[in-house]
Amino acid sequence: MRGCEGSIVAVLSVLLLLGCATSALEMAPDRPDRPWSPATAPSGQIIPGKRNTAAPANGYVLPANPALANIAPSAAVDASRVYSLPDLIDLAESNNTTTRIAWNDARRVALAAGIAESNYLPRMTATAIGGYQGNSGNDSTQGVSFNNSGSANGTVSAVSLQWLLFDFGQRAAVVEAAKEASVVANIAFNAAHQQVIYNVTLAFYAHAAARARVATATQSLSNAQAVQSAAEARYKHSAGTVIEVAQARLGTAQTKLALVRASGDEKDAYLSLLTAMGISPLTRILIADVASRDLSPSLETSVEAIVASSIARRPDVLGADAARSASLASIRSAQAEFMPKIFLSAVGAYNEGGLGLTALPSAGQQPPTVNINGHHFNGGVFIGVSIPLYDGGTRSALLSQARAEADSADARLTHVRDEAVREIVLADNSLRTSLSAYQASKSLASAAQTTFDAALAAYQHGVGSITDLTLADTQLLQAKNATTDAYSAALSAAATLALATGVLGAAPQ
Repeated sequence: MRGCEGSIVAVLSVLLLLGCATSALEMAPDRPDRPWSPATAPSGQIIPGKRNTAAPANGYVLPANPALANIAPSAAVDASRVYSLPDLIDLAESNNTTTRIAWNDARRVALAAGIAESNYLPRMTATAIGGYQGNSGNDSTQGVSFNNSGSANGTVSAVSLQWLLFDFGQRAAVVEAAKEASVVANIAFNAAHQQVIYNVTLAFYAHAAARARVATATQSLSNAQAVQSAAEARYKHSAGTVIEVAQARLGTAQTKLALVRASGDEKDAYLSLLTAMGISPLTRILIADVASRDLSPSLETSVEAIVASSIARRPDVLGADAARSASLASIRSAQAEFMPKIFLSAVGAYNEGGLGLTALPSAGQQPPTVNINGHHFNGGVFIGVSIPLYDGGTRSALLSQARAEADSADARLTHVRDEAVREIVLADNSLRTSLSAYQASKSLASAAQTTFDAALAAYQHGVGSITDLTLADTQLLQAKNATTDAYSAALSAAATLALATGVLGAAPQ
């Protein structure tokens, strides 16, 4: 009968547990075509657990949590200071989360190396155990009853030591692999800073180009208004036609639209610069313009010399080489698993306990009582050897894995080196092309300016056409924008080459 009762209890317990598990579906949305409505605390925070059974008032719009509305404060900037590119890079390196994450990664991996080195030290453990046991009962024999009771208590305190003395270089290999991993993380830290510098540099040049486009569009609008004034003056003196005035006004309207678009692009470029720096987009900061200077039309150093002098200092190449060294150390660690290990073990213990027994006959005799107390010290030191005999092929599989990883690391190093050469050659070609394009664009802008000035003078003296003048104004705007873009592209290409060669450690010159 007791067995049946136990079975029923067990079945009920299982059913109760199943009910608890499936009831968790009450936390999920009720239907695929209905919004989920969470329960919220008075503060607005969503409470985990069952969903809100009330129909949501705002459909799929979630309730607001006011605590999350605290926007990170803007970076500490001087509102009256004009920030140059080096200033912006310094500000970015202090505020960009990418560099902080890379720093924490480097510290974490460095601590892993310290943990690996700690395996050379012994391990000491202190243990304390205490217990109590009591019993009470009544026995009778031949009509005589006895009440008896007993108790036992004691404590055991022990200190043990385990020390691996010799392992055929396994710990040394693990430490070496961990230190090489730290080198990889440290290289990645520097690479993260280089990438931040590069991103800020490109964003700075793009913003400078956008501002230059605004200035060009503003000047073009002034030119278009001058053309319109000339057309209206000619029409007023019966020397022009209403079509000429309409065309001039059309040119002015088009130039105004170009200025609006250029201003919008400048605001977007400003936001991109703040994003690259890693600071709040609500920050208001004055940005210096790009220092206007002539760019050399060609590079004196050949691409072969650039590759030869820079390939060995690229972060990705150095990191791949350190990763290969770590994989070779992992092979030695896996090989050491096949060898025996010599260890030292020691233990010291202190035992304290008591035993009490009492038997009380019912006839009222004096109860016999036994009390035993003891204190004991003991200890031992052992030196042993552990020899792995059979593990189902686990060590062999781990060794094969380590060798495969080492082979892949070697292949990755070759691939990274080849890819680095390709990037350097591509960046060098882009820079040379950009410099040539900049020189050509300057000649184009000079010719377009001369053409517009001549067309405007001719039209004002009644010997030119409004069509030629409008076309000259449009070509001048395009030529100046082409010069601006070519100048920005050349500076950006120089920064790209500096990044590709691994020398982008500060603001590019």
